[in-house]
Amino acid sequence: MFTKSIPNLFTIGNLFLGMVGIMLAFDNKFSLAAIMIIIAMLCDGLDGRMARALNAQSEFGKELDSLSDVISFGVAPAIIMYVTSFHGMHQPLIWAVTAIFPICGALRLARFNVRSGIPGYFIGLPIPAAGGVLATLSLFHDEISAPYMIIAMLILSYLMVSTVKYPNFKKVGLPKKAVMYAPVVIIAAVAIAVIFPDQTSKLIFVPLVLYAAYGIKQNVKKLTRKRRRDQSSEHKVYNDHS
Repeated sequence: MFTKSIPNLFTIGNLFLGMVGIMLAFDNKFSLAAIMIIIAMLCDGLDGRMARALNAQSEFGKELDSLSDVISFGVAPAIIMYVTSFHGMHQPLIWAVTAIFPICGALRLARFNVRSGIPGYFIGLPIPAAGGVLATLSLFHDEISAPYMIIAMLILSYLMVSTVKYPNFKKVGLPKKAVMYAPVVIIAAVAIAVIFPDQTSKLIFVPLVLYAAYGIKQNVKKLTRKRRRDQSSEHKVYNDHS
């Protein structure tokens, strides 16, 4: 019975870390707040793999995972960005921008839960990746001005609800023997992150933003192909009438 609950414990850990990230942000410990989101991503990546390895998948676990993700990768990163970069700005605008991110994240999760996706791909930027980018991006608030942060936040929000295909690495299996080492991995990650919070967060920002940028590239290619097809159709119609 306990074995079946192990994946849910990691999901609860994900939710706990999201809440801790929010509290650290309000305490002005921004690097640690971002690190909590990164470690929550690790927990989120492990819970599904462990569920499959232990044959402990359930509808309860699926719903708990989605609810946790809304907090840890939707609400928490938005609040971290609000506190670091938006605090003191024109409130109605900033409230709207801050709220849009978790709303789009919730829509993304709802779509994921009710629609069958494409094997090997996610449709839309997964909320953990979007939240990870936003949380780590907030650490550059001294180098990047608020208007650019707003634009980045809106782009991430759009990518979550878009139809852009992103590679799905969650299906990579976890051997049953490796389950016992998962807590060790988490503890080691926490130790490294707490010792080097700022460096770790900014280092992880790079692969996360590259993953998000992949969707922008795919979207541009899709729009370019559509434009060429439209131009080709128009040219054909013109030739037919000539």
